[in-house]
Amino acid sequence: MRKKSPTTGEPERVDAYIAAFPAKVQQILNKIRRIVRKAAPEAHETIAYRIPTFVLGKNLVHFAAFEHHVGFYPTPSAMEHFAPRFAGFKTAKGSVQFPLDQPIPYDLIQEIVEFRVSEARGAKAT
Repeated sequence: MRKKSPTTGEPERVDAYIAAFPAKVQQILNKIRRIVRKAAPEAHETIAYRIPTFVLGKNLVHFAAFEHHVGFYPTPSAMEHFAPRFAGFKTAKGSVQFPLDQPIPYDLIQEIVEFRVSEARGAKAT
């Protein structure tokens, strides 16, 4: 577990956000959090727009839980890049919804985060 920032306590706030959900949803959110941390170890974890957010120079990804789905917000560029992989999921310009009654595509989430890290570092993402 990362230590909280001495000035903002942001990871502690993410812990509180996750703790507010039922155990099954907490497991999903914690797994997404671990995936993002592993794929973007230099990213800063915070709360933005009242949801967990990882920042690497700028917003990298956000995620949030709702009654029937987990929202994942990887920015419009990632949504466009991975569009074919979102078949069957509800999407918007910068977000995708993963229904809680279906398997969460954790491998896809990892690929998206790696793509976003590549973008944030200024490298050409593939």
